[in-house]
Amino acid sequence: MKGFEMAAGLLCPECGADYVFENDGGVTCMECGHVWSAADMVQNTEETALVVKDSNGTPLQDGDTVTVIKDLKVKGSSSVVKVGTKVKNIRLVAGDHDIDCKIPGIGAMGLKSEFVKKVVE
Repeated sequence: MKGFEMAAGLLCPECGADYVFENDGGVTCMECGHVWSAADMVQNTEETALVVKDSNGTPLQDGDTVTVIKDLKVKGSSSVVKVGTKVKNIRLVAGDHDIDCKIPGIGAMGLKSEFVKKVVE
């Protein structure tokens, strides 16, 4: 198809298909026929940015260091994450547990942001 270029990494906002093509500043979904502009793509990306805040309302970012503000039992184990445990290099994820991290002495796990406080370095 002349004038069309496969849009890598884009999904149709209507049907979620990845079979989309860029053409003259717009994007067309070949599955459902939905057409949208490049400006819409930028706006949608900004709207869906993940915003996670700690227990004090401070925004968190990937790579931040946080401390645990409450003893947390580890499911399926007799281990406990103690108050004051410092967790470095967190990664934000969407879902119930919005922080993925590695806790010293325990390993990889997910935390809820309501139980951590950002460390100001």
